[in-house]
Amino acid sequence: MKLYSINTGYFKLDGGAMFGVVPKSMWNKINPADENNLCSWALRCLLIEDGNRLILIDNGNGDKQDAKFFSHYYLHGDDTLEKSLAKYGFQPDDITDAFLTHLHFDHCGGSIRREGDKLAPSFKNATYWSNKEHWDWAVNPNEREKASFLKENILPIEGSGQLKFVDRGALTDDRLTKTDPRHLTTANGQLPTVNFQIPEIKIRFVNGHTQAMMLPQIKYKDKTIVYMADLLPSHGHIPLPYVMAYDMFPLTTLNEKRSFLKEAVENDYILFFEHDPVHECCNLQQTERGVRPKDFFKLEEI
Repeated sequence: MKLYSINTGYFKLDGGAMFGVVPKSMWNKINPADENNLCSWALRCLLIEDGNRLILIDNGNGDKQDAKFFSHYYLHGDDTLEKSLAKYGFQPDDITDAFLTHLHFDHCGGSIRREGDKLAPSFKNATYWSNKEHWDWAVNPNEREKASFLKENILPIEGSGQLKFVDRGALTDDRLTKTDPRHLTTANGQLPTVNFQIPEIKIRFVNGHTQAMMLPQIKYKDKTIVYMADLLPSHGHIPLPYVMAYDMFPLTTLNEKRSFLKEAVENDYILFFEHDPVHECCNLQQTERGVRPKDFFKLEEI
């Protein structure tokens, strides 16, 4: 198995929205805002090469929205999905599996491209992976979240016939304890996982940011790497109170972070950040102030 960090560019989001109730005087030291209170964030994906499988986890914003839409997000940088794939000798048609942690536009926008006046899959040879609970949540969005669920990113996937759902059956057995209507933990307080298509890959389900978001957990070179998606979008979100205002259920996020961080410290997990503008990966340590980053490094350094 080989892993590759795939950068698709950068965008800007409001710093207050990204750090929730934390005062600007504190979060601005982590990711300084510009004159419009906007911070720069990465759109970083993960490519897994395993035998004849090439699995792409998330795929960035894409480029099919109009100029007005993208003007809200100040896209910048020279990276694109195609250029980053080509760096490792791949192209979109080589992707066998497009795994979508969730269906917000900055995670799945690259799934679909414009071909003339039609919308078509960007990865014509790939299976697209979501899960039934999150799919239903996304295609019937609530008023608060619907601006992130764009039908042109989502519905053509289903129409292509390339969509499959990860089986969540393992999360409904008697091993689980409900501590919150949207939060499942095992008897020892950990977040449960289910198996994916490859033995080295398991999937965690979390529900604070959005319903049934999936976090791939990968065994790699005797290490465990967790793709953090929007549970921990950057290293600045590791302290427990640093919860995004974008999260649908912030107290659920808080519980999920607490459970995950404890497990990650005990097992020396490596965190792979999708949105951190500087750091790709880190491990963790317990300090007097709580769990904090220990060492920062690039994926290729593992």
